Parts: sequence; C-alpha cells; structure tokens
Amino acid sequence: MNDTVTAETSREMRGWEKLLLGVRLQDASSLLPGLFVAVLLAWLSIWLSDFIGLRLMGMDKSPVSAGMMAILLGLIVNNVVALPSLLNPGITFAVKKVLRLGIILLGIRLSVFDVFELGALGVPLVIVCIASALVFTSLLNRWLGLPHRLGTLIAVGTSICGVSAIVATGPAIDAEEEEVTYAVAVITVFGMVATLLYPYLAHGLFAGDPTRAGLFLGTAVHDTSQVTGAALVFAETFSLPRALDVATVTKLVRNVFMVAVIPLMTLLHTRQRARNHEVAEKRIRLMSLLPLFVIGFLLFAVFRSLGDAGVSSGGTAFGLLSNRAWSGLYASVKEWAVRFLVVALAGVGLNTSLDVLKGLGIKPFLVGLGAAVTVGVVSFGAITATAALFTF
Repeated sequence: MNDTVTAETSREMRGWEKLLLGVRLQDASSLLPGLFVAVLLAWLSIWLSDFIGLRLMGMDKSPVSAGMMAILLGLIVNNVVALPSLLNPGITFAVKKVLRLGIILLGIRLSVFDVFELGALGVPLVIVCIASALVFTSLLNRWLGLPHRLGTLIAVGTSICGVSAIVATGPAIDAEEEEVTYAVAVITVFGMVATLLYPYLAHGLFAGDPTRAGLFLGTAVHDTSQVTGAALVFAETFSLPRALDVATVTKLVRNVFMVAVIPLMTLLHTRQRARNHEVAEKRIRLMSLLPLFVIGFLLFAVFRSLGDAGVSSGGTAFGLLSNRAWSGLYASVKEWAVRFLVVALAGVGLNTSLDVLKGLGIKPFLVGLGAAVTVGVVSFGAITATAALFTF
C-alpha cells in the first residue's frame, strides 16, 4: 500500500496534465487559492473600469481599460502585501493556462482568411525585428563582456516570445540557473514597462491607426502575455478592437518562429563549444517548440469561418444555429475571451515583483534596455517605411 502511494506521489505529470493544468490531477486543488485571487482582481478591475468610465465620467464606453486596471492592481498587491506561497500555483496557472485559453478563444473574432492575411502582412516585419534584436543584443552583450549564454537568452526572449523562449532555450545551451533568472528578470521588467506605456505611445505614433498600432505592439513588446495586455489596453482605451486582432496574430507569427530561431541559436552556441571540445552538438525536436495555442487559435478561426459560411448562404451555422443564435454564440465567446485575458493580466501583475531590479545588475539591465529600444525603433521604422501596405 505504501509503495503504491509513494509511486503515485512521485510520478511525473502526464502529457494532458501538463498541457491543461500544469500540475498533476491530484494536485489540482492547489491551483484554487491563487486562481481565486486572480479572478477576484479581474472582477474588481472590470467593475472599476465601468464605475469610473460610465458612472463617474458619464461616457457610453469606459476609457479606463480593465486590462490595465488588472495589471496595476496585481502589481500593487504583490509589491505591498507579502503573498503566501500557496498562491503561486494558481497565479502561474492564470498567467500560462488561462492566458492561452483566452488567446485561443480570440480566434473566433476573425475568419481564417483574416488570420492568414494579417499573418502574411506581419511576417516580413517580424523577420526584420527578430533579426535586428538577435544581432544587436548579441553584439551589445559581447561589448559589455557578459556571458555568451546570458546574451543568447536575452536575445531570444526579446526577439521571439519572452519567458517561454528563454525557458525553452536555457536547457538547450546548458545555461546556468542564475543566467535564466537574470534573462527572465530583464524580459519581465522591460516587457511590463512596454505593456503599460506602449498602448499610448502606439496611438500617438500611428495617429490612432489600429492596424499599424497592432503590428507595433505585436512586434515591439516581448512576452505573449505582455503583448496581449498592451493590445487589450489599446483596444479598450481607444475603442479600436482591430488592434487586438492584429497584435494577437502578429505575436502568434513571432511565436511560430521559435521553431527556427531557438534551434539556430542553440546550434551556433553548441558548435562554438564543440570546437572548444566542451560539449557535443545537440539535436532539438522542432515540433516541441510549436505552441499548441497557436493551433487552437487557428481552429477557432476556422470554426468562425464555417459558421459564417453557413449563415451567409441563407442557411444556418452547422445546420443548427440561426443567424441570430450564431451571432449570439460568437459574441459570447468573444466576451469570455476578454474576461479570461483580464484574469491572466491580473496574474501577470501578481507574478511581477519589483525586487527583481535589486539583483539584476547594471550590465544585464543595459542589454535588456538596448534590446527593447532596438526592437521598438526597428518596428516603428519598418512600419512607417511600408505604411502603404498597411492601409485597408
């Protein structure tokens, strides 16, 4: 009996448990406290957004973003109150799993043709930004004399998809735990600053054009959660929902580039070490780098396209739903997508500690700053130079 209990307790997560929960099924209850706090802050953020914008300011639509409010409330709570460690699993679940669920559901806002059109539009811009970030960050890191592995981690984190890229690259290049921690801290700090400031910067730079603003946010902000947060703030504050669609698709395109960039950086790093007889070259399973929520997003776009096709032909969606019922369904899904994103953004705030600045050091800070500025400037320059392509 004891052997059975020990084996069950010590077993690793199954694939579906890792995908859906991030913990083993018998540990699912550990998610509830932190998730409850994130949901509570999200609910409070939505209420405050409506109260300030609709009741106090008397406007038809609140200019105060619930997403921005969720991030700020989470930051305040986490940096003023000593949160117990029992909240950590649920907060992590909100940032990773709830965020991805929200992004998947966002797919219903677009037809599959819209997705591929926006994706094709963003590919050249994404390539230019990724290449610029990788080259400049590597050069700056070498100039400042930081470890090559740390520069590689900051480069992939800035250019592709933030923390996820760092975590995926770390083991592949044998990075030390401290180097991974520093790189994550750099991405967290500058990504959070971008999340809070770039929505307003984008509105000013592009005169309120939601397409160009979405492309900018999708390429200039680091992590997936930060891009989604910045785009949601822009969409809610300026009543321009297209920016959220464009930024989301652009960021998903960046995420897909993990399949190419991480193996490339790993190959360059390990070849250098192999030449020095330090390590043998490694192989990476490319499909393991493809984020599954990208596929989920596309499936919901296909679902929307098929439903629209049935209604537009004078029939019903999937032979079941009338035009009115179908419109109500996808409107409800869109609303829940935003709610899930607000919960995730509350988790982002709760998961961000300003203490990371204390142990960061000036050189990693400068590399992160240089990388962030480079990506922002290159993104703005490329979008401005090709402005005619982004006119609809």
